[in-house]
Amino acid sequence: MNNDKQRQEASLIGRVLSMEALLLLMGIVCLIYGIVNGDVMSIFFGIIIVPGVFILSKVRKKDWKKHWEEMEAEQMAREAWKKKQSSPPDTPPEG
Repeated sequence: MNNDKQRQEASLIGRVLSMEALLLLMGIVCLIYGIVNGDVMSIFFGIIIVPGVFILSKVRKKDWKKHWEEMEAEQMAREAWKKKQSSPPDTPPEG
């Protein structure tokens, strides 16, 4: 059962990677088409798509589980700090 799951994940990764390659190819084709025909919109979309593919690739490689765990820990630390500041002092006043 574990091998089947790994195979499905590998297949999904392969499809996503090919989708990125397809997007990159589309961006390059748009850019070249726009330059050859003088179509400003195709040049614009080509300029947007090509770097977008690299940004998408970088975002996909980020370890999101670790990121959300860090964000949750930071949130809990902030809440604890706010509670500590808003609570009265632990020692009674001397007098």
